[in-house]
Order: sequence, then C-alpha cells, then structure tokens
Amino acid sequence: MEITTQMIKELREATSAGVLDCKKALQESNGNFEEAAEYLREKGLAAVAKRSDREASEGLVHAYIHPGNRVGVLLEVNCETDFVARTDTFQDLTHNLALHIAFAAPKHLTREDVPEEEIESEKRLYRNQALEEGKPEHIIDRIVEGKLEKYFEQVCLMEQPYVKDEEKTVQELFNDAIAKLGENVIMRRFTRYELGESLE
Repeated sequence: MEITTQMIKELREATSAGVLDCKKALQESNGNFEEAAEYLREKGLAAVAKRSDREASEGLVHAYIHPGNRVGVLLEVNCETDFVARTDTFQDLTHNLALHIAFAAPKHLTREDVPEEEIESEKRLYRNQALEEGKPEHIIDRIVEGKLEKYFEQVCLMEQPYVKDEEKTVQELFNDAIAKLGENVIMRRFTRYELGESLE
C-alpha cells in the first residue's frame, strides 16, 4: 500500500512522533492507522524505560481548587528541564493530574507507599469476609490477593484508572507524556484537602 504524505501527517498529529517514525510505522502496519499508532506507542514506551533513570529536578508545583471551594489539591510534578516544564503538554498533564486527584481521592502515590500495617489490615478484612462467605480454605489466599490488587487500584494514584480516559491508568498517562516530551517525567508528591475532613 502506498503511504501518502496525508497519512503521515495525520499519524504525526495524533502521536507527536517524528515524520520518519510515522512513515516507518505506517509501512510496518501496511497503512493501518491503529496498528501504526500502537507500533509508535510501543516504540515510545521502550524509550520511556531508557529515560526513567535520568534525573528529574525541574517541573511545577501546581495548586488546584475545585469549583465550589470544597476540594483543593497541591502537587509537584518533575521533569528534566525548565524548558519542558513550560510547555503546554507538561502544564496540561499537571493540571489534569490535579483534576484527577480532586475527583478520585487517592491516598497514596504508589503501592510501595502503602504502610505495611494498612496492607495487613486489608488482608485480614478480606480473609474474614471470605471465611464468612464459606469460601474453601485452599482458595482464600488467591481471593485475598485479588482483592488486594483491586485495593491498590483504588487507593494508589499511579494505578488508578485515569478519570478522563478509564481505558488507561495514571501511570500510562505518564508514559504517554514521557514518550511525547522526550524527557523523564515523575510524580513527586501530592496533597488533597477536602472541607470538613478529619485532621487525624
């Protein structure tokens, strides 16, 4: 199939990949737009892994107050250069993360940040529920692990389904940004405030 300039342009606009990369992706996929985009995404994610070791000490601290003034979010997102921090792509990412945090109310950044006592408490709860439901002893550990995975998806920001596109996680949103920006981008920390919440 002939790869036209228009096809390359459309793929470039959709993926922000280079012209030659778009042409190669379309050739590899015999002109199939979706397959070409997936090819570029996979290629971009390979580049993400290479960038993850690079230091990211620039970036933004962003404050967001949700309409109604009942929820506020303060977060820090880092990248490698102040040039990237000033781009619309990076600023949109930071703002969209603040919106996500306001809506989804994550408790932790990653599963590694969840305290061991919280994990053990959840495991006990799931085990007791399974026993009360009369589940066979030999499958209870698997049930507990499955429910614990779901718990991490609910409370850990990077594992949550992204509120604007639940087909991808917040981590995948970051991977896409890294592929697009060409720099390591990391979520450093966040705080979410809700009017009237417990101060404990």
